[in-house]
Amino acid sequence: MENHVSKIYLKRKKDNFVRRFHPWIFSGAIQRIDGEVEDGAVVEVYSHQDEFLAIGHYHEGSIAVKIISFEQQKIDLDFWHAKLSKAYALRQRLFEDAPDHKAYRLIHGEGDGLPGLIIDVYATTVVFQAHTIGMYRARHTIVEALIQLLGSSIKAIYDKSKKSLPPIYAQKVQNTYLWGQHQHNTAVIDENGALFSVNWSSGQKTGFFLDQRDNRLRLSDYVRDKRVLNAFCYSGGFSIFALKAGAAEVHSVDASAKAMALVEQNLALNDLQTDRHYAYTEDVLKFLKNQTEAFDVMVLDPPAFAKSVAKRHKAVQAYKRLNADGLRLIKSGGILFTFSCSQVVDNQLFYNTITAAAIEAKRKVRVLHRLTQPADHPVNIFHPEGNYLKGLVLYIE
Repeated sequence: MENHVSKIYLKRKKDNFVRRFHPWIFSGAIQRIDGEVEDGAVVEVYSHQDEFLAIGHYHEGSIAVKIISFEQQKIDLDFWHAKLSKAYALRQRLFEDAPDHKAYRLIHGEGDGLPGLIIDVYATTVVFQAHTIGMYRARHTIVEALIQLLGSSIKAIYDKSKKSLPPIYAQKVQNTYLWGQHQHNTAVIDENGALFSVNWSSGQKTGFFLDQRDNRLRLSDYVRDKRVLNAFCYSGGFSIFALKAGAAEVHSVDASAKAMALVEQNLALNDLQTDRHYAYTEDVLKFLKNQTEAFDVMVLDPPAFAKSVAKRHKAVQAYKRLNADGLRLIKSGGILFTFSCSQVVDNQLFYNTITAAAIEAKRKVRVLHRLTQPADHPVNIFHPEGNYLKGLVLYIE
């Protein structure tokens, strides 16, 4: 634990949520702070009766403390090694038969008891991403723990925190290797038999959307001999699985030329016939409005339309408009895979929004599956906000 750790005392009756293991402390719950405290500092949290409750990282703002331990202990190398080891043990159970070119999430923030930290593994490279100043300040100790834990199975650890940290702090941060080096910043990963090229330096997020792994595989059950649209395709994950599963034709759409180049690269990696694939670099909504021929299967996987509660209403309207336009272009008996990765849009709100879209499109719809993130993106049961990825598989009459 840091020397001279500041203590935070909560107001009367504001400690119940901490006792129920919710990992966030909001600024309005704080009675007083003893000692000087700066953003990213490790702090101890106490009740108004001076009972120890938790240890966390402080940040001035709405969420003032993100809890990393409910036990009074030193936040040192042993602490980080124990946390990482527990998370790694779970991944070993999940991926016992993983191929050599494996890719998985090792640390998923609150889901692994470490709010503000994402760690993804791509073959022999680990990508570290801090979303809080506290986690960024601890990066060198975390790296030391990672090297102890993963040993010779990894060759490099890359820090990709610049875009995920608070903007003012991020101005002095650069993405860089914290340990080791990789000549090309890329790896080829194997996901359920499909190959993908990942670039953690220039790619979105940490380089790849690992959270759609299970859902990409499920799409395979619905596409044989079908005409498929993959909207917001990014590097073509759903497109590759649709083609491998025997789709008659796959249409991939993304506004990013860089994303469409990745699609072509991944098609080549998998030796797939390009005469069954059609690529469009354009805005998805414009593409939908210009279509005259319907699709058998459609995937709508847009980026997060809302990253704050203040933007939730506009996001809901955007999801409704997108899905209504999509539903109008699906053949009778067709299938829609539709998603939201906006944390502030919960499951029920997303469901209601898709219902509204179906009413507007005047389509009869049945729910076949409710989809979510895979097991290496676990949700802390005391932190339901961690269930950020929502999806529905719909049968359209």
